[in-house]
Amino acid sequence: QVLLVESGGGLVQAGGSLRLSCAASGRTFNAMAWLRQAPGKEREIVAAVSADNIYTSYADSVKGRFTISRDNAKNTMYLQMNSLKPEDTAVYYCAASKRPRIGGSYDVDYWGQGTQVTVSS
Repeated sequence: QVLLVESGGGLVQAGGSLRLSCAASGRTFNAMAWLRQAPGKEREIVAAVSADNIYTSYADSVKGRFTISRDNAKNTMYLQMNSLKPEDTAVYYCAASKRPRIGGSYDVDYWGQGTQVTVSS
C-alpha cells in the first residue's frame, strides 16, 4: 500500500517560516513534488524534485523563498518555506510519480491527504 503522509503545516505570521515533511512508504518513487490549492483556485505545482535529488524546479511565485529536498534513505521529502506571504495560504499536497519529472497534476500518480498552511498578515 502506497502512503504519502504530510506534516508540518500550521498558522504562521507573514515573514515567518515553516517546514513541511512528506513521509513516503509502499514503494520507491521517481519524481516527487509539492502542490497547493487555495480556496476557489486550481491546484498548482509549487516545487518538484528528481529521484536523485539533483534536479529541482519551482513556481515563479516561490523562487528564492522555498526549497525542496528529499532524503531517500528516510523516504522523506521536505519543503522549507521562508518569508511566507498571505498568498501562500493553501492546502499543500505531497505528490509522487512514476515519471522522471512532475510538471503538474497530470504527472502525479500518488497523493498525500494534504496539510493546511495559513499565513496571517
